[in-house]
Amino acid sequence: MHTEEGMAVEGNLIEGKIIKGIGGFYYVYSSEYDTVFECKAKGIFRKLNIKPLVGDDVKMRVVDEAAGEGNIEVILERHSELIRPAVANVDQALVVFATLSPAPNFNLLDRFLIMMKKQNTDTVICFNKTDLAELSIMNEYRNIYEAAGYKVIFSSTIEKDGLDELNNILKGKTTTLAGPSGVGKSSIMNMLNPHANMDTGEISRKIERGKHTTRHSELIPILDGSSYLMDTPGFSNIALYDIEAEELKTYYREFEEFEPYCRFGGCNHIGEKECGVIDAVNEGRINRERYENYRLFFLELKDRRKY
Repeated sequence: MHTEEGMAVEGNLIEGKIIKGIGGFYYVYSSEYDTVFECKAKGIFRKLNIKPLVGDDVKMRVVDEAAGEGNIEVILERHSELIRPAVANVDQALVVFATLSPAPNFNLLDRFLIMMKKQNTDTVICFNKTDLAELSIMNEYRNIYEAAGYKVIFSSTIEKDGLDELNNILKGKTTTLAGPSGVGKSSIMNMLNPHANMDTGEISRKIERGKHTTRHSELIPILDGSSYLMDTPGFSNIALYDIEAEELKTYYREFEEFEPYCRFGGCNHIGEKECGVIDAVNEGRINRERYENYRLFFLELKDRRKY
């Protein structure tokens, strides 16, 4: 717990959660007041090199209740912290791609999955717009990523499919919602909770949420108020960082079954002789596109090391 030494912090403090931070202001949702307070953080945090993050549970002092203003005085202990996006207390990630229109970019999806694994964050994959896709395509996507160890769900905001399954996955957790633009993330948000569309009203006025584009990470209470979705800006590229080429294979669960058949210990599955993983790819037991992305990422990381 972070606070200012000697400060009387228990009196008149209320608990809340930072749902957005922009321009030096932090917007704290209080379930007690069922409203959002615009807060500044105490200067001691800057001195201690502690930056409040979206997702932080805090204690704040109300400065002006009518104006909805307060000061953050305590940042409660974090149980997790992501670097990219920079958020706290996230339990899992829900990454959304369209089943069709646009067709999923598996290179981009695989990059995201690697970076979440690197940050020890479980990921659920949601393929949206199932009303546009054939069942055979959905089964293919499911088989690829369930073999890689991921929970895969399908949704259609047009037909309201997948809502119960999404609710069960999200209930009682803080989930970062991610994916490229145009896949229906906002529609999923509004399907999960009609009140999540905060283009009007008090919350919108305070955090100035845009109608169509998420420019900053933002936590939105859903379901019964004990669950949150972290809406993040759409991405079109993800750089792999802080990863050595030789550790990349550890992020591919489907390789594990076949690695005992590699002739050489420490095999990287890139052209080595008698490689169990490459044999499995050639036999159709590992998805070839996933493997080709692995090869591209491995060579990308190798080339980066040269410089």
